[in-house]
Amino acid sequence: MTIGARVIKTGLAVALAVYISTLFAFPSPIIAAVASIFTIQPSISRSWQQVVDQVQTNVLGALLALAAVRLFGQTPIALGMVCIIVILICIRLRMESNVGLTLVTVVAIMEANNQQGWLFALDRLLMVLTGMGAAFAVNILIFPPRPRKLFMDQIHEAHAQLSLLLRMAISNEMKENVHRDEKEKLQGTLRKLDEAHRLFEEERPLLRGRKQAGARQLILSRHLIKALHQGVDLLEAVEEHYFAVTGAEAWAKRFDQQIEELAKYHEHILLKLAGKMKANAAIEPEEEREGRLINQLSEYLHQNPDEYKRLVFVASTMLEYAFHLRRLDRVTDQVQQRRETEAANVN
Repeated sequence: MTIGARVIKTGLAVALAVYISTLFAFPSPIIAAVASIFTIQPSISRSWQQVVDQVQTNVLGALLALAAVRLFGQTPIALGMVCIIVILICIRLRMESNVGLTLVTVVAIMEANNQQGWLFALDRLLMVLTGMGAAFAVNILIFPPRPRKLFMDQIHEAHAQLSLLLRMAISNEMKENVHRDEKEKLQGTLRKLDEAHRLFEEERPLLRGRKQAGARQLILSRHLIKALHQGVDLLEAVEEHYFAVTGAEAWAKRFDQQIEELAKYHEHILLKLAGKMKANAAIEPEEEREGRLINQLSEYLHQNPDEYKRLVFVASTMLEYAFHLRRLDRVTDQVQQRRETEAANVN
């Protein structure tokens, strides 16, 4: 079990929130600690958006709690009604993630008696803001999130898992339980990549140059993920259709060579993106070989179309994978050329 940066930062944010609460002599540091836990996010932009949204919903919740105390007093029914109203408002504003902390603020304020009123509400609201501020400061200063580095690490991890499965798909030499575990790991990594891509979409760089770089990164990440998903589609096509064909062994070597070449091409693209390939290296596989495979398969189908047509599904998925790899290769070249141009202009 590994302890990630977010786990460490959550602990530090709670400690800082409690320490600041002690300095300001707040009655209880619990609210500030809870607020800091809710504010830690995997990116700076999401953390800032969380702070903005939490301030809005907590101020609104505090006002509703004060009004309810004035009108109905401190009754369980009043507390329940205010909580329902706050939840509905958060859902209406599409701020469902802020419901938990806002309800904490509402409960904390409504526990006060009528004489404390506004000062007590302001005191509780300041506790919440203290916790959010502590968490935001920790998120920026301590192990600041680097979603792009994490994203590329996950891309390489997913490709390594996919490449292993693809290279052994036709030969079917891997144990079933190992194959199942590796495929589950791959699916888990792809889910993390989809989440990382959503983080890129949420980021809003302030500088124009950073906006352009962010847009290029967004396009590149979309193609990187798409290529991996196409590789998974090829793997599933082999598992579903190839082994269901009687006499498919005659195509084992040709399919295996083609898949091996595509997996190698995918690997070379990632190496080129990391700057580890020579500038003049020819990494794209020959399209003529793919054409020959299709022609041979077409002739083979004339012999028994009903029996061998499922091989077409595998071949078409293979061509789709090759298409997206070539498109990823072109996008990679464009991104690298743009980076080199910007670096030359800076120097």
